[in-house]
Order: sequence, then C-alpha cells, then structure tokens
Amino acid sequence: MSSDIKTTLHNACRALLHPIALVALRCGMTFKEFSELAKSVFVAVATDEFGLRGRPTNVSRVSILTGISRKEVKRQRELLEEGASPASSKTTDATRLLSGWYQDKAYLDDDGQPLALPIDGPRPSFKSLFETYGGDTPPQTLLRELLSAGSAEKDADDRIVARRRYHMPADLDSGMLRFFGTNLFDHAATLANNLADDGRPKRLEGFAVEPEVDAAHLAEFRDFLDRRGQAFLEEVDDWLNSHRINPNDANASPVRLGLGVYAIEGPLPKGTLS
Repeated sequence: MSSDIKTTLHNACRALLHPIALVALRCGMTFKEFSELAKSVFVAVATDEFGLRGRPTNVSRVSILTGISRKEVKRQRELLEEGASPASSKTTDATRLLSGWYQDKAYLDDDGQPLALPIDGPRPSFKSLFETYGGDTPPQTLLRELLSAGSAEKDADDRIVARRRYHMPADLDSGMLRFFGTNLFDHAATLANNLADDGRPKRLEGFAVEPEVDAAHLAEFRDFLDRRGQAFLEEVDDWLNSHRINPNDANASPVRLGLGVYAIEGPLPKGTLS
C-alpha cells in the first residue's frame, strides 16, 4: 500500500470511527472492549472474505493479513464459532467500583443489596469502597461521574446509593443502537462495494453538500428534508412492498433490498478528510 493511500485510509477510518467512539463512550464501552471487538471483526472478515476458491482463509493467511498472531487468530475463531463475545466487561474504574459494590459482602445488606454508603469514614463507606475498587481515577472525579450519569445518587442523609451495576454515561435506547449499527453497516458496505474493482455491480450512492450555507437557513433545510425525504422513502417502501415474495412461491429467492437517506450537518472531525 502506497504511503498516500495509507494516509488517506487512516484519515477515512478516523472520520468513520468518530461517531462510533462517541456512541461507545456514551454507553460506557472502553477502548479495551472496543479493541477486542475490532480484533474479532478483523479475524472474521479476513476468514470469510479473503479465502481462495470459495474456501475460508486459513489461520496462517489470516495472521499475515491482520498482523494478529496465529495463536490469537485460533482463539478468536473459536470464540466466533461458539458465538461468544470476545469483549471483556467490567473494565472501567466506574464499573469496577460498582461491581465491587454489588458483590463484596462488606458492602451488601442482609438481602444482598448494595448498602447506602457515607462518603467518608471506616468501612463500609464510599471512601473505603474506592480504596479497594476505584482504580486510578481521583475519588471525587469518579463520584461526580457516577452521580452525573445516574449510576449512583445521594439520599436524604447525603449517603451514596448505587443505582446501576454497570456504568453507562448516557441513557440510550437499545432499538436506536441497533439502527445505528445496521444503518452504518449498510452505508459503509455500499461504499466498500463501490470501491472494489472486481466487476461487481455498483450500487446507488451519492450526496449533495455545500460547506458555505448561511446558518439562518438551517431550520428551513431540515424542514425541506423532512418533507421531500419522507415522501421519497414512502415511494421506495411502496415499490418494495409491491415486490415482496409470495409466501406460496417455493422457487423465489429472497434478497434484502432497501434505501437509506441521511442528513449532513456540521463539520467533519478535525484531522480527518476535508
């Protein structure tokens, strides 16, 4: 790979990863967890997409393609076959502390629930809990993060009460997260398809963007997209429904088809593509 292509690819990946990192951090995913997921995906893609004569790629070639050791490739493939998640949990300071709070008998009541803890004082207190499970984050910083995210709260006696076992900096809807993943995949898969120079049919993909629009027209633009974009999507949906497979047709071959439309608003992240 030439240095120009590699630089451009790095910048493209940096732009692509920006919204992914934003959502991951909002959900409490750490870089360690993301790194394990990325490793698993690299192994899966190299295995499925780079084999010869239609066969899965062997371990040695996957190792060469990905830069991951043969031993680790084997481990990742075993995890993929088992359907197991390669990402470890409980990796952040906040989640580690919450986990200790929910599991350490010294911090549980008679019903096995986390005790409400005074901020200071001897064990059990938030101070002693932090000293055991808090990690490198300063205690007041960690406490503020737990309180602001709703993972913990103060009661009427100014004690700290645990509200979640796993720290999530922002509440997000699981359905919307699935849409985030599938929609980003569909768009990126179309772009990857169109980049390939292997004779496969190109897919429709285009955009209209102007970097120097007066911000006073922002509301008008959003309204324009809502009206025209929705009308077009309804037209596409009608076409798809009219071509749905007849359930009684045993010879029909199903294929997933559709169209995604998205708005562009705001600058690209710094240090990526312009």
